[in-house]
Amino acid sequence: MKKIINTPKAPSPVGPYNQSVMAGHTLYLSGQIAIDQSTGKMVLDSIEQETEQVMKNLSYVLSEAGMTFEHVVKCSVFVADMNNYAAINGVYAKYFDEATAPARELVEVANLPKFVNVEISAIAVK
Repeated sequence: MKKIINTPKAPSPVGPYNQSVMAGHTLYLSGQIAIDQSTGKMVLDSIEQETEQVMKNLSYVLSEAGMTFEHVVKCSVFVADMNNYAAINGVYAKYFDEATAPARELVEVANLPKFVNVEISAIAVK
């Protein structure tokens, strides 16, 4: 059985999906982009600030499910420009202990929603 988990702290879905779905002990988090839900504005001043907002949005959804980044076992990172890899990775690394970091792929794609520079989804297990 699945349980839908959404939070008003993260951007609302704009289509037929939810912020996350709990199936058993596994939480599947939809991709997050850098929308600051408190202002409704995109955070695009720098790739670092954009990535920081994406990670905050993921943390809000994790928290709503009673989880933290320690529960994350897999992330998918989509970027518009692979030249931003180091800057994105620098922010991303602040959220995970390197010794227990989740599995991950980071791929460059042609376009992302709202033409942002980074989108991250995750899978977490309680």
